[in-house]
Amino acid sequence: MASGGKSTAVSHVGKIRANNQDSGYAGAHLFVVADGMGGHAGGDVASAMTIKRITETDKPYSSAQDAQFALKSALLAANSLLADTVYEHQELTGMGTTVSAMLRVGSDIAIAHIGDSRIYLLRDGQLTQITADHTFVQRLVDSGRITPEEAAVHPRRSVLMRVLGDVDASPEIDTTVHDIRPGDRWLLCSDGLSGYVTDDKMLAVLTSLPDADEAAHRLVKESLDQGAPDNVTVVLVDIDESSDSGCNPPRTVGSAAAPLSFEPEPARRPMRLPTLLLHPLRATPPADEHFEPESEEYLDELILEDRRRARNRRIAWLVTIGLAAIAIIVALVLAYQWTQTRFFVGVDGTRVAIFQGVQADVGPIALSSVYEATDIRLGNLPNYTQKTVQETINADSLSDARDIIERLANVSE
Repeated sequence: MASGGKSTAVSHVGKIRANNQDSGYAGAHLFVVADGMGGHAGGDVASAMTIKRITETDKPYSSAQDAQFALKSALLAANSLLADTVYEHQELTGMGTTVSAMLRVGSDIAIAHIGDSRIYLLRDGQLTQITADHTFVQRLVDSGRITPEEAAVHPRRSVLMRVLGDVDASPEIDTTVHDIRPGDRWLLCSDGLSGYVTDDKMLAVLTSLPDADEAAHRLVKESLDQGAPDNVTVVLVDIDESSDSGCNPPRTVGSAAAPLSFEPEPARRPMRLPTLLLHPLRATPPADEHFEPESEEYLDELILEDRRRARNRRIAWLVTIGLAAIAIIVALVLAYQWTQTRFFVGVDGTRVAIFQGVQADVGPIALSSVYEATDIRLGNLPNYTQKTVQETINADSLSDARDIIERLANVSE
């Protein structure tokens, strides 16, 4: 944790991972979150090295455009640094990191972004996502193929289309400039928060807790309460009337705050039973994020796979409905057959008769019918017996029903 009054940074390893591959930084002008990928291949190394390189931009600039250029240049330089490191340490092949960074210059903020960490703006009670996720599922959402709700549980949600690392010598980096106003609250976070805490919940926390440090810790707690299988990093920046919103002295959290190490990642901690019971929907660890080239061929392949998956899901749904319908029909047939093993004595018109079935109807379907008519007239029976027959007399079997008829014949006039 780091705190400087108007800005704060918090990072937590989560409840499953053995080490923290996230890194965060809150400085005088610069604020960054990086989420490393590559697991044992060095996600923590990637985010830590990237943060250390980008922090060189934490200084005043004459314009937001200059800051924007400086951020983009720093991210590209970090990308080259990661590639050189992999060349010298082959065991780190495949490592990479997302980055969401912003530099404050007076009344403006310059942003540089790549990957699926996020920057949000809380302004006038509304929380807006400023950055766009560079993921496969976001492509599907943008093209209208799936909904945001489907994206949250999509099996390919961990596929990143853009990252820093040894995978692309010139990655495309999103850069923008935004104005800032007193009262703004800027949130930078890894997907350990955004993937497990809803926007509505984040909004509730950010609007109810004016203290930046308290709000950041509450956001992390909300993620932990959801099981937090991933690392969670939050950097929060409050804007007031002054031109200073930085953290002084600058603070670093996550893997960038620890000595740089190329040691392999230890095995994940086993999931504890209470976590399984309290968070069954988050019980299994999420698949490690990984990069796939942003090529049309690969996108077409994934889209075709997604269509096959949707088609298989529809087929499975139809088969399930069909089997359920068959089960219901079989149950109804068996139930009807059982009713036809039952008998009772009642009135058919003016005469007493033996009925097969039960005294009930299912809609227009009667579950009983006359099995055997008799010559006994209802009016020839004593008044009490007439009432009993009208209300029907259950029999244990057909022979029992005939015995009842014989007794009624003996008392008829």
